[in-house]
Amino acid sequence: MRIACRTVLCLLLIAFAGTRPAARAADADSDGKLVRHPSGATIRWVTPDSDKYPLPTGVQHLTFDSKAAGCPVGYTIYLPPDYDQHPDQRYPVIYSLHGNGGNEIKGLESMAVLHEGITKGWWPPMIMVRPNGGYSTFYKDSADGLLPIETMFIKEFIPYIDATYRTVAASYGRCIEGFSMGGRGSTRLAIKYPELFCSLFCQAGNVPHISEMYDPSKPDEYPNNYLGPDKQNYLDNDVFVLLEKNLDKIKGHLRIMIACGTQDGGHLPTVRDFHNALPAHGVDHTYLEIESMAHQRTRMIALLKPILFDYHVESMRLARKAAGVK
Repeated sequence: MRIACRTVLCLLLIAFAGTRPAARAADADSDGKLVRHPSGATIRWVTPDSDKYPLPTGVQHLTFDSKAAGCPVGYTIYLPPDYDQHPDQRYPVIYSLHGNGGNEIKGLESMAVLHEGITKGWWPPMIMVRPNGGYSTFYKDSADGLLPIETMFIKEFIPYIDATYRTVAASYGRCIEGFSMGGRGSTRLAIKYPELFCSLFCQAGNVPHISEMYDPSKPDEYPNNYLGPDKQNYLDNDVFVLLEKNLDKIKGHLRIMIACGTQDGGHLPTVRDFHNALPAHGVDHTYLEIESMAHQRTRMIALLKPILFDYHVESMRLARKAAGVK
């Protein structure tokens, strides 16, 4: 019965690729309230007044010491209900990246959904973590070294989580996802480091041709004001360039799922570009366009709730099988 319900839901969500997106006036949450985003890249490495934000069941707000940042960095972590009861068991991890204007303790609905699904037997026990990624950083390192977001996440945070918690510290036990800036960041990081993950879920994350935006005559405009004057930085951060570079590591190893609303005019065009580039390079993937949805994170999570983590679970099953791990 559950499989049948999922099949019907997917059929309702998939729209024709030719649907024309509406112009995007502003980002909005599920209730339609406008979300104002910071215009410049910045970060408060640990979100203050964390006690003012209620955390879902099983979620903790903590910090770890980052050498790259030169200070503690905040993160939230969800541990499944049986974590303390099975000291010899290891758990797969989903890395969840927040959107622009967010932080490590806001917008944790997906953690609440994961907990509900685990307790109801929808999904096996898993860990979910979310580091602070700052505002408008898109999870890249800034050229001036002040915002080493990618270095912090890839070289420090993932190893820290594996060393601190009982994780499945291998690509077949590691997934990455995010909405908006988080979807954009998770897509670039997964394509840049496909050996680290077996599953990517890009939720309405822009996928721009960043190398084509290189213009040293505009040092005060994004992305030139963030990535600097060296064109190699743009090539190293362009998903389409990275896709070709890492194609052999991506094919048959990294499973990719993409979802975007048909009314998300600010994100849908580049999402479609990426969607079309994948089969052009022989990369299979799953693609959803959600009819009449704008850039609405909580609405997307609520609509996809019954199947929200199915793709990751199946990705990990297939990756374990390919690796000969039970």
